[in-house]
Amino acid sequence: MIDNASIESLKNSIDIVDVIGSFIELRKAGANYKANCPFHGEKTPSFVVSPSKQIYHCFGCGVGGDSIKFVMELEKLSYPEAIEKLASMNNFSLNYTKGSSDYSDAKRVLEAVGQWYVKNLNHNETAMKYLLDRGISQNSIETFEIGYVPSGPEVMQFLQSALLPLPLAAEAGIIAQSENGNGYYARLVERITFPIYSTNASLVGFGGRTITNHPAKYINSPQTKLFNKSRLLYGYHLAKESIYKNKKIIICEGYLDVVMFHQAGFKEAVAGMGTALTTEHLPLLRKGDPKVILAYDGDKAGVGAALKAAQMLSVAGFDGGVVLFPDGQDPADLIAKGQSETVAKLLREAKPLTPFVLEMIVSMYNLKDPHAKEAAFGAVKQYLDALSPIIKDSYIPTAATLLGLSPSFFGKETRPDRARDSFTQKRGDSAHLQIIKTLIENPNLIDNVLNVMDVTMFESYAPLVSALITGENENPGLIRLSLDDSLDILTEEKLNKELCALLLKQYNLKLKTIANSQQIPFEKKRFLLWKIRKDIIPKLKKGELVAYDPIL
Repeated sequence: MIDNASIESLKNSIDIVDVIGSFIELRKAGANYKANCPFHGEKTPSFVVSPSKQIYHCFGCGVGGDSIKFVMELEKLSYPEAIEKLASMNNFSLNYTKGSSDYSDAKRVLEAVGQWYVKNLNHNETAMKYLLDRGISQNSIETFEIGYVPSGPEVMQFLQSALLPLPLAAEAGIIAQSENGNGYYARLVERITFPIYSTNASLVGFGGRTITNHPAKYINSPQTKLFNKSRLLYGYHLAKESIYKNKKIIICEGYLDVVMFHQAGFKEAVAGMGTALTTEHLPLLRKGDPKVILAYDGDKAGVGAALKAAQMLSVAGFDGGVVLFPDGQDPADLIAKGQSETVAKLLREAKPLTPFVLEMIVSMYNLKDPHAKEAAFGAVKQYLDALSPIIKDSYIPTAATLLGLSPSFFGKETRPDRARDSFTQKRGDSAHLQIIKTLIENPNLIDNVLNVMDVTMFESYAPLVSALITGENENPGLIRLSLDDSLDILTEEKLNKELCALLLKQYNLKLKTIANSQQIPFEKKRFLLWKIRKDIIPKLKKGELVAYDPIL
């Protein structure tokens, strides 16, 4: 059992705003804080948190209580489990009248294994050489407690020699049970390890980077009682003092970026753990009310992640900007090359969140096509309508300029959703974009398509195909397609069917053109009509691809 005096000490050491703010996004409202109630659906905030009374109450559904009650209700935990969860979140050591808890046992396993990982690094020349070659200093290695995990059998041998029970190690995410249930295996093998801490500096898991060319470059600990990667940011426990002091947080893509940012003096840097920023991160990002700088690679994945994050943050009312590192380089590379001042300049010149989103949305459409322009307007207006009224009004001139429209368009009673729907329908009918997206994901199929179709047959999307052929992987239109979840990636068999359908359409149009032409001699016209009707179209209907001949 947990000692009562220990529970009282925990209660006195935690703040309800910090506790609830770790789960939901709170907004200051006079002396209190408000939020949309997490226990019932509502659009107008009626959930109030009182820091002076250390209680919460929802005026909508009537729930209320203290920090412990909140964690119990939200996480569906018993009273002792909620106490242990809060203690773990706040790096507080509970005293027990008898025995211990799953939380304290899991922490003990993680800490012991983490120390062992650190010792292993000094004995592995390959891992140490990799870190030093990347420009990471010995001081940074020690500060971030970077380690190395050897082979699976060595992990199991260590756990046994350290008298760490295997079931507890499994609960902590260090090992996993084999599929047949007849044993365990190590989750991280032959990887450089990066310990992951909670915001209050409690070890909760590890990230591992392969040095053996494993297909999965990075692997994180699994979800456990202690570890929820959707609510954590790597390096936050080391960065939070600078974040609060400088009112700025730099969000980058990887562990090494964070380490190198800190090494160069940018101590506000943190990173997600293999997942994009989500609304679950917002409560943490809100702490200290910092300006949020997204510092991502300039490749397709980086641009896509930056767009989604910038849109989410701006709609949530955050101030900040976006930096996309050029020429395929990441922050760690530039800092390792001694270009810290270049990085500092890029951060100072970060593109503000809302202009970045507007420019990216507009760049995804061909404004020379009236249908696409209408859809672009619909997408932009839908985004602006999600912003606060003052911010929206401030950026209407920018949006109008980008679209080449009068600002008055944004004041009219329009239905942007209809514009986007009609454009989507137009795209669906053509199937062109579905083919292009397939080629983006499977470039080896490009020749299959070009062998039977001409680029011009993609009509208004011909520039996208040309960009794809010439390797312009950062083309905004191509990025947009790769992120469009409404478009399927076709198998080779389905791709061939789509190509046959498009070629059939082209040749049917060709039949009408030839039949109505007054310029083609009679004998040639008869031959061409026969060739298309009796040879080409039957083959296409059987699913046999025939190269399009523009001369016919």
